[in-house]
Amino acid sequence: MRKPSKKSEKLQKIALERIHILFDLAKNEIKKHPERSKRYIELMRTIGMRYNVRIPKEMKRQICKKCNSYLLPGYNCKIRSAKKIMLIECLNCGNIMRYPYIKENLKNK
Repeated sequence: MRKPSKKSEKLQKIALERIHILFDLAKNEIKKHPERSKRYIELMRTIGMRYNVRIPKEMKRQICKKCNSYLLPGYNCKIRSAKKIMLIECLNCGNIMRYPYIKENLKNK
């Protein structure tokens, strides 16, 4: 396998910066213009796919995988914790996402 060129590394860095900017814009616009916020999330995902850049985990958990909307707890999503799982339910489309809930003391062992 060959190493990625300097040009592609620069493009990936720029793409990651754009992803962060679009995420911040989506966060700011969710209450006033939810459709615009949804469009920012869609653009963020397409940039990530085009330049082969992973969206950070913290951002991924605040996006609905089904309807591509920004999830704001209490506004358009419900968060529940059950046993060792965190349930996030999107109120726009009804999609339920499950994430493992690990306490810090168990993580350090």
